[in-house]
Amino acid sequence: MSKQMTIVLFIFLLLIGANSHLLIKETSAQEPQVIPDEAIRLRILANSDSDEDQALKRKVRDAVNAEITEWVAELTSIEAARELIQERLPEIEKIVAAVLEEENSNQAYTVDYGRNVKFPTKLYGQFLYPAGEYEAILISLGEAEGANWWCVLFPPLCFLDFSTGDAIEASDEEGKDVALEQETDKKDKKDKEDKEEQDDNDEEEVEVKFFLVEFFTSLFS
Repeated sequence: MSKQMTIVLFIFLLLIGANSHLLIKETSAQEPQVIPDEAIRLRILANSDSDEDQALKRKVRDAVNAEITEWVAELTSIEAARELIQERLPEIEKIVAAVLEEENSNQAYTVDYGRNVKFPTKLYGQFLYPAGEYEAILISLGEAEGANWWCVLFPPLCFLDFSTGDAIEASDEEGKDVALEQETDKKDKKDKEDKEEQDDNDEEEVEVKFFLVEFFTSLFS
């Protein structure tokens, strides 16, 4: 094989290796967050869609979610999580009651746990989570006729905020405002990630070019 052919083949293999690295990184970044078949969810139903009731729902969410995520953080089995949650349901009720009292709300509430809690269809980004009956803690505030919020408690995936994203378009103004705010946050995050990825690509391209310059310099010196 001639020296020219050796050089061409070497450059070809080098470029394939660099592009493969970028492809693998891009693919892994786009992998969806899959909810396991065995999971425990948390669903909170607001009294109504009024600003006041939705704000109260979020306060209950923050307090309950913060406590439960600490409980399950070190657990490794669904059985242990079930046992712990069942034992501590009275504590969850106390948390809800404390939030309502702090907010001077006289709304009634219930805290239930079971495997037949109904969930609506949710569209989160590009991923559709089907409606059905799932194992969950269900907190109902007042008439429980307002928009709901839910996440996955175990395994802890509560960064998945399903407060909006219904498969059926929301009709209330609050839902539109929240959806717009979340869409803006997603766009800002994507722009930042795209910039970081472009910076990484530029850096890798410079490294490849620098290597080629050194290679040809040493080859023909």
